Amino acid sequence: MSINTGHGLPFLPGNTFRDVTKSAHHRPQTLSYKNGYALPHRPKVGIGQAPLLSSELTQSEINQFSNQTSALTYGTTHYSPALDFIPAHVAYDKKVLRFYGYFQQEVLHSPLEGYRVRPVVLYYYLEDDSMCIMEPVVENSGIPQGKLIKRQRLPKNDRGDHYHWKDLNVGMDLVVYGTVYRVTHCDSYTQDFMESEGLVLSDPEPTPVDPYIQRRTQAGRSYITPSVFDRLKQFLTMDRKVLRFFALWDHTDTLYGEARPVTIQYYLVDDSVEIREVHEPNSGRDPFPVLLRRQRLPKNIKPACKPFPSCVLEVSPQEVHQYYSPKDFQVGETLQLMGRRFLLYDCDEFTKTYYQKNHPDLELKPKPVVKKSTELHDRHEVPPYNGFGSLEDSLQNCLSLIPEPPKKDLMKMLENDHKVLRYAARMDSQNPQDEGRCFIFSYFLSSDMISIFEKSTRNSGIISGQFLEKTRIPKPGCTVDKPEFYGPADFAIGDTVEVFRHRFVLTDADHYVLKYLESISDELPSRTLNSLRQRLGVVDQEVDPHTDPQSEDIERAEASS
Repeated sequence: MSINTGHGLPFLPGNTFRDVTKSAHHRPQTLSYKNGYALPHRPKVGIGQAPLLSSELTQSEINQFSNQTSALTYGTTHYSPALDFIPAHVAYDKKVLRFYGYFQQEVLHSPLEGYRVRPVVLYYYLEDDSMCIMEPVVENSGIPQGKLIKRQRLPKNDRGDHYHWKDLNVGMDLVVYGTVYRVTHCDSYTQDFMESEGLVLSDPEPTPVDPYIQRRTQAGRSYITPSVFDRLKQFLTMDRKVLRFFALWDHTDTLYGEARPVTIQYYLVDDSVEIREVHEPNSGRDPFPVLLRRQRLPKNIKPACKPFPSCVLEVSPQEVHQYYSPKDFQVGETLQLMGRRFLLYDCDEFTKTYYQKNHPDLELKPKPVVKKSTELHDRHEVPPYNGFGSLEDSLQNCLSLIPEPPKKDLMKMLENDHKVLRYAARMDSQNPQDEGRCFIFSYFLSSDMISIFEKSTRNSGIISGQFLEKTRIPKPGCTVDKPEFYGPADFAIGDTVEVFRHRFVLTDADHYVLKYLESISDELPSRTLNSLRQRLGVVDQEVDPHTDPQSEDIERAEASS
């Protein structure tokens, strides 16, 4: 029978107890890192456990035991400390060698060229011995450029070897996937790295010139006699530069003739002219503003062509002596174009700057032109307000076929939200049944609307509650088209307020009304503030509206409704 040596009891079910002296309850780790590698961890031999066998020891631990035992005979030996192992992805991270080179691309079926020279950049990543080949992008080259070979380990031969940084040098041919790349030079970092590793780089080589680029390059021209005007220079310097003139097409001498506004645009890139009409809204004219398409306008034609009608004559460039130029367009004068008279009365700022810089001898004389009114009918007047709905809603029916809701003052609604001025009032009436009726006026600052609530009176025979819903109340005597509505400045204690032919006398107000009106005292008459102060018994002091008994009565009356 086995004995439980930890407790001195037989090792039977029910005789095993938990070790109360154990203090470490964590799960032991089975892996540890040595020199950057994960190795299995052997736990220490405890009480009641079998000792570790020699076959389970690693070779390093066996060597350590042999060194310790030899020290007993030969004495202690001093060993140099082992260097920490650093993985390659840490030691060579972001360290790249850069070489420059080129390759020749054969051009087939071309009598002008046999090959082209395409420069490349070779990147060697020391982290994982991978390489990539890039070709610098040239604008408008027409050739797919950029990354020629993506980052990978490039094969060196058919035996499965790959290129290493020790195989690279300046002035060598690098064969990759059937393409021969000639390495010409490298950057300073690459040269320092290679020399630090004991490799001597060859002398850099110049990159040969591409014969196609050399053939396209034009040498600088030198003229002894004046040459023909350079159209290419005109295109490069005057592209998208347009002179714009504002003119009137005058044909009042014809039947139903008038002076129509037009714009004349002179394109400096090719000396062409375009004329466009300026159509006004609802003019009834065809939606074709181009009066004269963009073309060069002949100024002088050979005399042999004059007898022919100009409308059917096709003028060739050989028959034209001169075309219109910017010197012929002078602001303030009448110009004859294609048999039509145009009065140039003004131009834009770019045109003025162009003439001041290139033609300072030409004087610009803008003329004020009074345009003839094209309105045949008087403007429609807004019909008078009929009393249905609000004035703003009724006005929208006259402005558009599908009326839109009137715009509201959003900032005023946000600032004055939940701000209400409340007044107490009694009805001013000749009817004896209206005596003793008490009302509460609520003025909403966010929308300038007023609601009236009637307090209940016992045995009066009148149903209390809402007397008037929220609405804007116009003042008596104002017109329907331009109404004037009641505001906080019109509510003074003791004044009479007429609401749709019902007269009310204001008798009291809560303290919040006085506090708010004092904050805008510059916009109110002093009579209104003095009546509130005299009624509430306040002399230049702030009163908390929550302690006002009158305010509490008004709130209690509204809550009971």
